[in-house]
Amino acid sequence: MTIRVLVADDQALVRSGFRLILEAREDIEVVGEAENGAEAIELALRLDPDVILMDVRMPGMDGVEATRRLTQAGSRARVVILTTFDLDEYVHDAIRAGASGFLLKDVQPAQLVEAVRVVAAGEALLAPTVTRRLLDWFARALPDEKPPPSLEALTTRELEILRLVAARLDNQEIAARLSISVGTVKIHLHHVFDKLQLRGRHDLQVYLREKMY
Repeated sequence: MTIRVLVADDQALVRSGFRLILEAREDIEVVGEAENGAEAIELALRLDPDVILMDVRMPGMDGVEATRRLTQAGSRARVVILTTFDLDEYVHDAIRAGASGFLLKDVQPAQLVEAVRVVAAGEALLAPTVTRRLLDWFARALPDEKPPPSLEALTTRELEILRLVAARLDNQEIAARLSISVGTVKIHLHHVFDKLQLRGRHDLQVYLREKMY
């Protein structure tokens, strides 16, 4: 099955480079290019790609806002944020907006290809430096405590479901977003409850509100 990719970046050279890297693989096709956030939204809704490589800093509308609007519009495309900056606010805002991945533009070609494949398969993906920053962020959110070790024990899928719960999606909406069954969502949530030592979804919402935000 071919993975259909949309590339959104204000630099034509960057878009061309991504296209060359991706289309050298038989299982990936670049179906469109956008030079700003508004165009990315228009093309995503019209072309229905599987994955969008979305730059952060673009004229008019940035990549985070474009991602947020696509999520609100119900787009099934999974967004990987690509930027030369790994500043904390980009990471946090991109995840809250609904992004499935976050990579720096100095990523190696093979890593870029693998990121597209991983995200297209329904998994979340973060650059190693970004993962470390997120864990540090949780630590700062709890100045008088150690960051909960259970958080580090969560799998990539469990962290992704945690993000969607934080966005107030119900089990059916989470299942549809991740292309998995409602039963599978419940199993993952049960594991999250156990690892975070919570009694249920209400406690999880309280945890997210107090610890993450």
